[in-house]
Amino acid sequence: MDVMPQQPPESPDSTEPPLEPPGTRPAPPDPVSSDELPPLSLRTTLRRAAMGMVAGAVLVTGAVVAVPEDEKKSAPPPAPGPVSRALAATDLGYPASLSDLTALMGDRQQWVGTHPSDAGAWALLGASYVEWAQRSADAAYFGRAEQALQRSLNVEPGEKGNTAAWVGLATLANARGDFGAAKKWGEKVRAREPKQWAVYPPLIDAYNGLGDYKASRTAVGRFTALRPGGAALLRTARMYRDHGGREEALANAQAAADRATTPAQKAECLYLLGELAWERGKPEEAVAQYGAALRADRTHPASLAGRARALAALSRTDEALRDYRAALAYLPRPEYMLELGELYESLGRDDEARNQYGQLGEALTRGDAQGVDNALLRGRFEAAHGDPAVAVELLQAEWGRSHRSAAVADALGWALHRSGDSSAALRYATQAVDTGGWNASYMSHLGAIQQALKDYGPARRNLAAALGINPHFSPLEAPASREALDSLAQLPPGGPQDMRPAPEPEPAARAEPEASGRVPQRQAPARTPEPVATPVAEPSAPGAGPQPPDPELRLAAGAPGPGTHAPGSR
Repeated sequence: MDVMPQQPPESPDSTEPPLEPPGTRPAPPDPVSSDELPPLSLRTTLRRAAMGMVAGAVLVTGAVVAVPEDEKKSAPPPAPGPVSRALAATDLGYPASLSDLTALMGDRQQWVGTHPSDAGAWALLGASYVEWAQRSADAAYFGRAEQALQRSLNVEPGEKGNTAAWVGLATLANARGDFGAAKKWGEKVRAREPKQWAVYPPLIDAYNGLGDYKASRTAVGRFTALRPGGAALLRTARMYRDHGGREEALANAQAAADRATTPAQKAECLYLLGELAWERGKPEEAVAQYGAALRADRTHPASLAGRARALAALSRTDEALRDYRAALAYLPRPEYMLELGELYESLGRDDEARNQYGQLGEALTRGDAQGVDNALLRGRFEAAHGDPAVAVELLQAEWGRSHRSAAVADALGWALHRSGDSSAALRYATQAVDTGGWNASYMSHLGAIQQALKDYGPARRNLAAALGINPHFSPLEAPASREALDSLAQLPPGGPQDMRPAPEPEPAARAEPEASGRVPQRQAPARTPEPVATPVAEPSAPGAGPQPPDPELRLAAGAPGPGTHAPGSR
């Protein structure tokens, strides 16, 4: 089932550049007490946008007041202001635009300054801080969010009805990667108020992070029953996507896009359609869908990064690099830094790759300081570009915390393989493929592990499946998978002699009486089974088993060599 973009797709040669990114990121705020939260330090552009919208609302209101009484009856109501729009988006379960979110945070800050006993306002402010932290990649706002939510509970405990603060704490825990805590807070709310729809999105995220996909599906169904609409369709689409139901995912994402009414909502839906196209190995369609999302919201960082990925697959590397840089200017997420670093590395631009990996290390360290669990991403980096032993240690700790999603299983399996323990890796890689849907990277990793274990038939099948799903799934790993598959396909028929099973011993010939004149006959040998493939040397790129890490491409400049921990790693 192919889904066309919601807006006219961009032609392959007319990808429009994004808007110029904002010049200044918000500086991390100074530590604050729970008694007084200082004003926000936000982007100048967003602050001006919010102020302009508020001023516009004031002007509209003034104009209405000045209209004569007989004309006011027929005049349409003024357009909702940014705070109203942000609240409406929250009520629908969608993200607000960044300018509206900025206005909402400023409004709630002013309110709690004069109404410090309003528990609901503190809870809303805390939830807004969580969203801002995620959408600005400024982890310092997680601390602000925690303070605001605790202040809300101090005013009115959750046991007395303030479950909104508990929902906020569940959302905060998910954002920090603490899925166990998120599950605890979410289930407290569900036990007390099972019909409160707002608790189900954080519960879904928590269950997914823990690898409890059965509970996640149940929560998605409950959310849909309580709050049918675009947000539920988007959640349903993601659920099917994560479990290999591509047709169902496409249908629900399309339906969600049809129902979207604001640019921010439309961009989220079109972005998911772009992801689904990319994961099916259709980069041209993905570029069109991401482009449509960016026409709805030209500063949508996830769509910029997604389009960069698809453009790189089409060998349009200059445009891909432009989009990655723009995405990072808007939202410096560590995941985008890793993707850009790997693209540089695939192009042989090692200095730029090294610089990008250094920025990645700094971003992860800042997140660590704010209580963010970055073990999965750090483990992925160390396994592929650093010290696989460090990756194993990090990811085994994650597994011990019951963080057993398909992503963690895949990363742990790959780290074990790269560290030289392919036998132990097989269990985790198999689980990742079994639970992670049609994921080309997971299948490629499993195929490489099976190849190392000389299980050539399954290795060939999984490598071929990975490249069949998406032949460009990674600028580094996809070429290595193709090389490995080619080497398996070129084995000589029958393989070397020592790979064939030894023939069964021949039974002793039974002597016949000489008078019979018959010549003694030997028993026909047992039929030789089909030949087994010859073991071949694995490639040195990812998927090739443990290789000496390149000291020039460590996580940060001057980082320790193999066998030691990178700065900030746990």
